[in-house]
Amino acid sequence: MITSLLLALLVTFSGTVATYLYDENASLGARLCAGAAIGLAALGLIGFVIASLVGLSGAAVLFSAVICCSPLALVTDAAIRQQLKQDLDAVSLNARRLFTKPDTTSIGYSLFYTVVAIVLWKVFSRAVIEDSTGLSTGLLNNFGDLPFHISVITSFVFGNNFPPEDPTYAGVRFTYPFISDFVSAMFVRCGADLRQSMFIENYILGVAFVGLVHRWALVMLRDKLAAIITPLLVILNGGLGWTQLFSKASTNEGGLWGVLMDLPPSFTVVPETTWRWGNAISALLIPQRGFLMGLPLATIAFTYWWIANDKKRTQEATETGKKTRASEKQKAAAQQQEATRVMMANRGMIAAGVAAGLLPLVHAHSFVVVMGMAGCLVLIQRRWREWFTFFAVASAIAIPQLLWSTIHSSVDAGSFFAWEVGWDHGQENPIWFWFMNTGFFIPLLLIAVLMRGEGYLVPKRLLLFYLPFTLCFIVPNLIKLAPWIWDNIKVLYYWWLASAPIVALLLARLWHQGRTRRMLAVVLFICVTLAGALDVAGIALRSIKYQVFDAAGLRFAEFVKTETAPRALIVHAPVHNTPVFLTGRRSLMGYPGHIWTHGLQFVQRESEIKRIYLGMPDAEQLIRKYGIEYLVLGPQERVVTPVNEVFFTRFEKVGEVGEYTLYKTR
Repeated sequence: MITSLLLALLVTFSGTVATYLYDENASLGARLCAGAAIGLAALGLIGFVIASLVGLSGAAVLFSAVICCSPLALVTDAAIRQQLKQDLDAVSLNARRLFTKPDTTSIGYSLFYTVVAIVLWKVFSRAVIEDSTGLSTGLLNNFGDLPFHISVITSFVFGNNFPPEDPTYAGVRFTYPFISDFVSAMFVRCGADLRQSMFIENYILGVAFVGLVHRWALVMLRDKLAAIITPLLVILNGGLGWTQLFSKASTNEGGLWGVLMDLPPSFTVVPETTWRWGNAISALLIPQRGFLMGLPLATIAFTYWWIANDKKRTQEATETGKKTRASEKQKAAAQQQEATRVMMANRGMIAAGVAAGLLPLVHAHSFVVVMGMAGCLVLIQRRWREWFTFFAVASAIAIPQLLWSTIHSSVDAGSFFAWEVGWDHGQENPIWFWFMNTGFFIPLLLIAVLMRGEGYLVPKRLLLFYLPFTLCFIVPNLIKLAPWIWDNIKVLYYWWLASAPIVALLLARLWHQGRTRRMLAVVLFICVTLAGALDVAGIALRSIKYQVFDAAGLRFAEFVKTETAPRALIVHAPVHNTPVFLTGRRSLMGYPGHIWTHGLQFVQRESEIKRIYLGMPDAEQLIRKYGIEYLVLGPQERVVTPVNEVFFTRFEKVGEVGEYTLYKTR
């Protein structure tokens, strides 16, 4: 684990040093967050390219690390070294002030990030739980996704899956965004186990996302309180699901306290109900690892879009020059300052382009959103030079990935798009559905946009910047963007992310307007975040776990790895948690639900697997058709499909572990 952790920290520091090329005003904390997101994503993409040529060996990891750490050479530049020293001195000074002369701001920031770090540590540590009973997860939403991500990781580490085939559907090119899982595979190659490899990456990216959202809100809003509220609204999103507390309390012997002591799995996503707007942590960041890496990268792009088009400092400098009748020397200095600003703005757009360009194999929906929002903003702002820089850089990095993932793809693109009004509202009225799922968030957003004092609360520039993001709400409410309609949340969430700073600005304004409005701000904040907070508290505090693989399954997976070749093709029951996914071996077919959401056709193969286990007359012909080398007969097979155990006696029994038996077909 130590080597993996050092690798993660090394690429994070390398990405941090690179920020001095394009950002002159960021704090060291913001630089670290940006460096972590870009560093880990670059490590995954570069590592995949190298491993595709030579395999995922220790040498491939080392070579990838050397390339990713090349920005460290910038430390030899005296100016950058001086900036880095100043930032380290500032951190040291702030730390001393916190203990000697603490003020409200320093205490607030320290408390905020301490709590965030502890909570994220708790929730991500429960994403994967390994003990004597087997391998489990602490949240129900991760029960189905975790085995899939494990199958991707092990396919690269133990299965030499290059060029990648779908680890749950052999023979089909793997075009599902997998870079986040490939980074974990690199950590496993460095000596970490599966749990450690996922936790290191998850935790670093989770903390980085919070820091990046905070920085984005700070540069946009120029309000410290609103900037702190924004990431809380983002990660504790939810609606009125907290009202379930009272209905559950009425049937619980312990009342409300009894419900709080034994929280249900979720207050934001409840099957067969109107509650569908999942909390970011419990429904997105932990189960959907691509989203966890995609969101920080997208936030980096949004931040530098804003900074690159910030005319305020230029206007202030010009007005100051006019008022003071500046000398020629002062004017020259102002011109030089403006030239520096333009240069840094262009460099910022290059950084935004790099972050966006990394997205196609990280998280496809995030890439579509980022490029779509960029296309809208370029038409609104008409700052052609800056936006040309962004699109040129993003395209140079993204197009090879797009070509690689789309050429000869087996994905049925037609299954992704259809008219579907109201998102996942079921039989509910769409308006009522959205009020129940987002609570007071949308009314507060509208009030913030319309609110006036001496002027509008939301400045025109911020409103125009936000305007394209409304499409992230409108389009998914009209069109299905994935085979499973709920997956539209991968686009919808970007509307919430962009709306959160505006709602935070309103709450901060209320906080500053006297005791009564301060109380109102607190109540509204609690109403908007309580459902999400209950979801997160349930993950962090509950001891319940959901078993994914039992102990015998873990031992069986180790047996399979020792007895079969890395590229062996194995058939097993089409379930989501077969031990075969721990081995990296090729699986004829995994869980139909996953395969369907990836846009693949599976019905024929599923029926053929059932015919094999039934020992039908064409069973051996089907085995030859697919080139199946091994058959698994275990608890899942006996539950999911009828098994003709007499048919299996004609094959060589390789071995058995507990209730699991491995047969060799040829």
